[in-house]
Amino acid sequence: MSKTQTVISWVCRIIAAVILLQTLYFKFTGAPESVYIFTKMGAEPAGRIGSGVIELIASLLMFLPRTVWLGAGLALGTMAGAIVSHLTFLGIEVMGDKGELFALACVTFVCSATVLFLYRRDIPILGAKLT
Repeated sequence: MSKTQTVISWVCRIIAAVILLQTLYFKFTGAPESVYIFTKMGAEPAGRIGSGVIELIASLLMFLPRTVWLGAGLALGTMAGAIVSHLTFLGIEVMGDKGELFALACVTFVCSATVLFLYRRDIPILGAKLT
């Protein structure tokens, strides 16, 4: 990877991880917004706690050299689910947040996709074919 790609990778990893880790507090403490979202989705509390655990794991994996691609992939999948949920069930604005949660999901999605693209060669079996 070039120096520019390395810097982009680190910036995207940090942004994605900070967003994912910041939302854990709300998911794990049962904040009203989180409970509302997962109740509306019919997945409260298991969906709230489960997605929080996956986001925690994804954040950690993005900083381990051998698993950057896996963390980015988990984050990408989780954020894809969040974006689809906003577009189909929740709406862009949730409980008067002016679309902040949707925007954070989109930023995390883009950052995770960028990281996954940069580390695509590290993906077992598929990596060699993605050069």
